[in-house]
Amino acid sequence: MLDLLVKNATLSDGTTGVDIACSGGRITAIETGITAAATQEIDASGRLVAPPFVDPHFHMDATLSLGRPRMNVSGTLLEGIALWGELKNIQTIEEIVDRALRYCDIAVSMGMGAIRSHVDTCDDTLTGVQALLEVRDRVKDYLELQLVAFPQDGVFRDPTAMDNTLRALDMGVDVVGGIPHFERTMADGAASVTALCEIAAERGLMVDMHCDESDDPHSRHVETLTYETQRLGLQGRVAGSHLTSMHSMDNYYVSKLIALMAESELRVIPNPLINIMLQGRHDTYPKRRGQTRVRELRDAGLTVGFGSDCVKDPWYSLGRADMLDVAAMGLHVGQLSSRDDMRWCFDAVTVNSAAIMGLEDYGVAKGCTANFNILQAADPIEAIRLRATRLSVIRRGRVIAETPASTASLSLPGRPDRIDPAM
Repeated sequence: MLDLLVKNATLSDGTTGVDIACSGGRITAIETGITAAATQEIDASGRLVAPPFVDPHFHMDATLSLGRPRMNVSGTLLEGIALWGELKNIQTIEEIVDRALRYCDIAVSMGMGAIRSHVDTCDDTLTGVQALLEVRDRVKDYLELQLVAFPQDGVFRDPTAMDNTLRALDMGVDVVGGIPHFERTMADGAASVTALCEIAAERGLMVDMHCDESDDPHSRHVETLTYETQRLGLQGRVAGSHLTSMHSMDNYYVSKLIALMAESELRVIPNPLINIMLQGRHDTYPKRRGQTRVRELRDAGLTVGFGSDCVKDPWYSLGRADMLDVAAMGLHVGQLSSRDDMRWCFDAVTVNSAAIMGLEDYGVAKGCTANFNILQAADPIEAIRLRATRLSVIRRGRVIAETPASTASLSLPGRPDRIDPAM
């Protein structure tokens, strides 16, 4: 007896008409015409069955805090950081846990399977760290939450940030983070990259660095990050998040930089919604949009995954935990308009981001953990175009969230009375 049998599914690679058998929390078969009995059977009716969405860059300690203690009037990155400094001094562990759990509920309903969240370590009480470690434990059965020790105010600029970051790692935070462009000088920024990468190497941890989140073409800390990755043998374990200064850099310099990044197997995490909202604020026209050079980085062989970064917090007042919104924005801003490009954008919020996080047994294949979504779309491009409804969210072979199919009722003479949004 199977736990779950999904009939007549379409896979992301275009394979159609297959059945997916699940037992003991794993996918035990993907083939046509499976007839075994199952506790639950779902007819996918030719719709897309895809692996869970993965958000490789988020700030869960701040999520859903919009308006507390005030709004970001200018809409800039720096006012957001200042506002966060006010909020983190007054919020409690209980408040952060409550907001984070509410966000996780929303994210799961939208088909999310894993989130990498940065958590601020420039707080001597480590309130956010304590809160998110609790949340990680409470959601572990249905959502993989990976935490990054993130010294928001600069690991050198803040006098206790280094000690607090080490304490957070000792408490069980998973990944070493940093923000070199926010240190007091370029030299301090470069030194922070070296120090934090050495900590990761000593502890056998991954690195995810907020790097060059700036319009300044001379903010080049990713070059140092690339060098330290090579020097310390961290290839494949290091991610550079944002990298927006690359949007404004000299093309000749970038031609050298991208080759070095590829050589060190650096992972790249643009955050399309936030990057285009926060960057270019000092421009008149032409106005830079800020998203890093996604196409060029991808074409050089780097693993690129899109993150959402923020939802209703000091930096971004919108968002709904929908990685298809993120993929669509990345597609538009990056002018990734070919059919292959658009399919790749779906990969950027699924398999690529899963690789960046180092997720094991991820995917819709025999032997993988039975985690997947049934979407109201026929293929990945349609899923992005329609922001497809998540009809069923399956974790370990069990349906944990369902949403009715989207249809519209019409009253038009001589026309159908109901339509599906797919065309």
